[in-house]
Parts: sequence; structure tokens; C-alpha cells
Amino acid sequence: MSLLELANVRGGYGPVRVLHDIDLAVEEGHVAVVLGANGAGKTTTLRAISGVIHAQGDIVFDGRSILGRSPEAVAKLGIAHVPQGRGTFTDLTVEENLRVGAVNRTGGGVKTDLDRWYSVFPRLAERRNQEAGSMSGGEQQMLAVARALMSSPRILLVDEPSVGLAPILVSRVIGKIRELKERRQLTVLMAEQNFNQATKIADRGYIIVHGKIVFEGCSTRELRENELVKKYYLGV
Repeated sequence: MSLLELANVRGGYGPVRVLHDIDLAVEEGHVAVVLGANGAGKTTTLRAISGVIHAQGDIVFDGRSILGRSPEAVAKLGIAHVPQGRGTFTDLTVEENLRVGAVNRTGGGVKTDLDRWYSVFPRLAERRNQEAGSMSGGEQQMLAVARALMSSPRILLVDEPSVGLAPILVSRVIGKIRELKERRQLTVLMAEQNFNQATKIADRGYIIVHGKIVFEGCSTRELRENELVKKYYLGV
């Protein structure tokens, strides 16, 4: 059974419709990627799930519909969103940013989780008292992911983690997401246009063009052998 399912999801901004009957599913413990060019609808898809924009159709998380819920309500259900552009609080330290991620938690364990994510992201541990705005883009991307994880999510939505990063930093960020999936069974839905990096960690992939899913691949091999992918992503 899928942890997250979208069925005939439509949405956009005001009178402008961006998404046209989006269907996709993410199984628990898996990484699914939505691949597409700029403006294809990747970010809007994640925003629809998070409740940031109004959408129609249905979005089901853990067996119940979450369509129409506020972003705060969606987050409390266990859906954490790492937005495009990272969105770190540049004037706050690394540790202050991480604690912001746990602000809605009602139980204990924040200190334990701080130690856990510092062990996963040792660079953040080294810079815990440094202002986020003084760190490199790759470090800020790591911080944005770790901050989202501080909410103890069931699923992590990651929007274009490669944007603005040098290739070596993209590899490191993608590697950390793969590590989280493999070692901690984290469920991830990632929007990305860097095909080669995204398919390194994908269990399932969707190609989105002009707000429509035009291809679904249930493995990296299926994605790479698709004619549309060969034409637009692999230059074949």
C-alpha cells in the first residue's frame, strides 16, 4: 500500500492551471522522483501536497484524504517539505535552524534527534554555532534537509536539491538522501531536473511535461530506456 497517493490532482495559481490530472504514488520506505524541466509543474505538485496551494482531485496520505488541509495541519501529519532555494533562516545559527524544525513537536526527544542528525550530517555538527547565511550552498541544503527531519516526518518532500550547486555538492546531497533511505527507511518524494543524479536513488520515477505525467517508470532501468527520457534527458 502506498503511503502517499495523488489522484487526478489539478491546481495552480489563481486562474492559471498548472497541474492537469496528476496521478502518482509513493510507497513507504521508497524514493520517488518527479522529473521535468523548469516550469513543468514539479514545484506546484509538492506545494499541492503540502497544502500551500489550492488543489482539486484527491491527495491521500496514510489512508486518509488530506486535500484542503492547511500547511500546518499537513506538517503535523508527518509530511515535511524542503522548498526549492533551501529557505534556511540565514541570521540564525545551524542549531537554531534545527530547533525551528522541531517547534511543533509536543513530546521529548529533541536533543536526541539533534545528536542523531549531527551524526548523519557531521559538517553541521562542526558548524552548529555558525550563522546559516555564512555557509556554502551545499551546507545550507544539508541544513534544510536536517531541519525538515527534526519534525520526525513520515515522508520528506524535497524540491530541486541540485539547484545552484556545483556538481560535486549535488552528488553529496543526493548521497545523503540515499543514505537516509537505505539506513533509516525514510520515504522521499523528490522533484528534480537533474536526471542522472535523481535516478541514482529512485525506486520509481515520473516524467512531468506541462503539468501532466507523461511517463511512469517503476525502476531506474525503465526510466533510462524510455524514448522520451532518451530524447530530452540523455541526448540520444
